[in-house]
Amino acid sequence: MIGDVLTSSILFEALRHKYPNAQLHYLINEHTYPVVQNHPFIDQFVFFTKVAENSKKELFKLAQSIKASKYDVVIDVYSKLSSNIITFFSGAKTKISYHKSYTTFVYTDNVKRKKTSESQSLAIENRLQLLEPLGIETQLIKPKIYLSDDEIEQSKAFLKAHSINIENPIIMIGVLGSGPNKTYPHQYMAEVIDTVYTETNAQILFNYIPKQKELAKDIYNSCNNKTQNAIFFNVFGNSLREFLAITHHCDALIGNEGGAINMAKALNVPTFSIFSPWIDKATWSLFEDEKNISVHLKDFKPEIYTKPEKAFKNEADKLYEKFTPNLFKEKLVGFLKSIKN
Repeated sequence: MIGDVLTSSILFEALRHKYPNAQLHYLINEHTYPVVQNHPFIDQFVFFTKVAENSKKELFKLAQSIKASKYDVVIDVYSKLSSNIITFFSGAKTKISYHKSYTTFVYTDNVKRKKTSESQSLAIENRLQLLEPLGIETQLIKPKIYLSDDEIEQSKAFLKAHSINIENPIIMIGVLGSGPNKTYPHQYMAEVIDTVYTETNAQILFNYIPKQKELAKDIYNSCNNKTQNAIFFNVFGNSLREFLAITHHCDALIGNEGGAINMAKALNVPTFSIFSPWIDKATWSLFEDEKNISVHLKDFKPEIYTKPEKAFKNEADKLYEKFTPNLFKEKLVGFLKSIKN
């Protein structure tokens, strides 16, 4: 959800240019707020809380409050049952979402998703299509995260206090995905980290949350001794904003494709992402270039993919076994050389 909220925030930049005096509000899950905090084009945030998520009564209360705000336009990027209900009761004259045969009656404009990308940023293209009913056609917009000067300075002091030299290379590793079927096998990830250290002699940080500590420790223990000595295992942000501010000082973020990768891109930090074998790379490989590279099993073993990637969700473990680090080691080394320059 964090990656989705960040990616969808691009709509506000285009809307602000078209409607400079409009009130632009963003309805999001409350835990995703840190990635859009300080966004200059958003006037107000409306939070979809856990209470509303778990209670029909509270969901309808939220829908009624949306109606009371008398919005002229509702753009439903989420396009799931809860947002269908909120949009239906909103009273907005213009209601826009993606085309689904069973929800067309809810919306005044139903936009069909593109299946192929003209720019290698399909997720971005599909979101911007939602603005076409408003007469807005725009070039690709890159998601951005807005840190304050205080946050940047505080994170710099934090790193220095933990004996990290910000003048020397610092690389963040996204060691774990959002779930087991989006997490590169631990031993393989350790091999990747060993390669990162061998090629860069960088100071290495791990991105994980406290409840993932034991899983992260397993990856740390699988690294060789020299690499372990370069890992600052207990240096991490205690909140999402702290993570973002620390990432701002990194030379790259390498690891499992997901929210952390998208956030690093939004901070203009180079990325190397490892896709889960069942995730569609064509949709989520956003703004790739020599400083933002991704790898997918399909890149190396296309013969496996006799059906869409999503159909392999229950086979993720078996496919991950085939996705050995040596398949993309040359690409990783090339990336590491590019960020030195």
